[in-house]
Amino acid sequence: MSEVRNGVRNIGFSVLTDVSEERGRIVQVEKGVLSRNQQLADENRTRFRENGLLVLNVLASPGSGKTTLLARTFSDLEGLRAGVIVGDLATDNDAERLRASGAETVQITTGGVCHLEAAMIARAAPMLELAALDLLAIENVGNLVCPAAYDLGEDLRVVLLSVTEGEDKPLKYPKIFKSADLVAITKIDLAAAVAFDRARTLENIHLITPAAQVLEVSALSGEGMEEWYRYLGEHLGS
Repeated sequence: MSEVRNGVRNIGFSVLTDVSEERGRIVQVEKGVLSRNQQLADENRTRFRENGLLVLNVLASPGSGKTTLLARTFSDLEGLRAGVIVGDLATDNDAERLRASGAETVQITTGGVCHLEAAMIARAAPMLELAALDLLAIENVGNLVCPAAYDLGEDLRVVLLSVTEGEDKPLKYPKIFKSADLVAITKIDLAAAVAFDRARTLENIHLITPAAQVLEVSALSGEGMEEWYRYLGEHLGS
């Protein structure tokens, strides 16, 4: 089902895709689902590269600042031709905020699905004018567990960790941090107020993902945003 509201195209998904019910039993089909997902992710990646796109998969827990970071990015980088696919269980509030920042936007409402899958991206992407974009950001469903397992066809995985979440998040959710190309510590304007332990957080991040780049940013105050923009510029130019 697809509809347009307030200029944002919304695709609805309401059926879980990683389990099936047979004779009253729930049969796990994760291996088959992931295999099919990988095939579709590779097809997505080929399509995106044919259009010269840099594609980000932005992952984080709810409230970590994904939408705010992307909205400020699109507003500040006026020459950047950006599109965004937003995944949420319900509502299109984030998509409307991102559209207001100047990005071409498609909303995926997943219903009960706690992550985005490559098939959802394959359906949503053609609703954007891919050939006219430089950057496609996929704002994944707020969740630090399931999204880690699903390649969407992205070039880079950006995992956000806000200072309000505690320094042990990388230890509690190692899989998603291990998959990160970049870890962005967000809301650093609140660091003092929440007694953020910066040294311990960095230690835990590097323990789990030694190769990932780490940035510290505040989309509200602007602190660290220039470094984030340089990171994007380096990959947009590659």
